[in-house]
Amino acid sequence: MFGIGTLLNAAAIIVGSGIGLLLRKGLKQPLQDILMSACGLSTMFIGAAGTLAGMLSAGDDGKLSVGGSMLLIASLVLGGLAGQAIDIEKRMDGLGEKLKKLFRAQEDSRFVEGFVSASLVVCVGAMAIVGSMQDGMTGDFSTLAVKSVLDLVIVLVLAASYGPGVMCSAIPILIYQGALTLIAHFVGSFIGDALIADLSFVGSALIFCVGVNLAFGKKFKVGNLLPALLGPIVYSFFR
Repeated sequence: MFGIGTLLNAAAIIVGSGIGLLLRKGLKQPLQDILMSACGLSTMFIGAAGTLAGMLSAGDDGKLSVGGSMLLIASLVLGGLAGQAIDIEKRMDGLGEKLKKLFRAQEDSRFVEGFVSASLVVCVGAMAIVGSMQDGMTGDFSTLAVKSVLDLVIVLVLAASYGPGVMCSAIPILIYQGALTLIAHFVGSFIGDALIADLSFVGSALIFCVGVNLAFGKKFKVGNLLPALLGPIVYSFFR
């Protein structure tokens, strides 16, 4: 049966966020700050590792060669232009505001920031893409199971700092990973390994940007860069 991985991931986010909220009052601000920095730094390295894995390859002589640079640049630049035109980040903030009213958290000044930050962390990246594809095509949700454990820890830290808005990131996970799983289930035979690798590669670059935002404050509008994930799809038609 496919789709279990996404349900497990959403449940992990809810549980992790709940634990983080329980710990929130017991964590002083300096401790919250250091945990957030650690979370951001870890996310940066995860993103950097995935990006470099997609760009570097070893030849028969053992020498490293770099590839995919133009795909990465074109995807980020063109995707960023499209995302800025649509202003996805603003729409995500709008959704966060609606959820804020729904959960009667109008007094929580960090609700929207927590929702957006957590949503980008858990939705964008190689494991979300590859794991959903595997789940949809073969029913193997092992990658999403591992991701669920990682997300549980990440949202625990985020919820302790940002509050209940983080828990709402379970909603985009259900929509995003659920959609990828369904697509892979019905058209998975037409999706090549090269496309999945390229999607993971570009997604990892976005994860790095999310890590920078967590560690150093908002430096990138990652939401507006999300259309970059369409770059590998378009490129696959011209291979």
